[in-house]
Amino acid sequence: MSRVSVLELFALILATFASLNIAYAADAGAGKISYAVCTACHGANGEGNPALNSPKIAGQESWYLRRQLELFKSGARGTAPGDIYGMQMRPMAMSIVDDAAMENLIAYILTLPVNPPEVTLEGDVAAGKVAYALCATCHGPNAEGLEQLGGPRLAGQNDWYLVRQINNFKQGLRGYHASDIFGAQMKPMASTLVDDQATLNVTAYINSLP
Repeated sequence: MSRVSVLELFALILATFASLNIAYAADAGAGKISYAVCTACHGANGEGNPALNSPKIAGQESWYLRRQLELFKSGARGTAPGDIYGMQMRPMAMSIVDDAAMENLIAYILTLPVNPPEVTLEGDVAAGKVAYALCATCHGPNAEGLEQLGGPRLAGQNDWYLVRQINNFKQGLRGYHASDIFGAQMKPMASTLVDDQATLNVTAYINSLP
């Protein structure tokens, strides 16, 4: 085979892979259409809605959004007795028909503007900083999230939602399913916050992060 024909073959292979990548690329436009259902609870810009107990999703990492949607779909989240808000979310996640639809939806969420949430809770920031040292191992020193350790981004999240999720882990409403490995890891960490004040303190510290 001549040098020219080898180069041509290589170019053809690259073009083929490029076309496959395009074919499987997420479609944010299609995701926007799907997001219309999510708007009712999470807001037009993914800012969250405390009146409906729906968290901010704008600014969250794609891998974490994907993992939580998959957990809701599989029943590994939102099926624990007493998890009223999780139960509300589960049928919404189940309406995502396949992986392509999920990727499209996530791609659209990633386009939403990321604005600081309103601070609604108060606590001792200095005490919260001390307590957060343990959290930093998985969530990062600035609560930016660490995918390799399964810790989502916390900075910029609604403070009321953070408090509720910490309590959910403590009460077994999250991290209860065998397939929720990272949730199971979080349960003992949540238990280190021994009372409501400790939870408010660490949340106040997270509120102080950029």
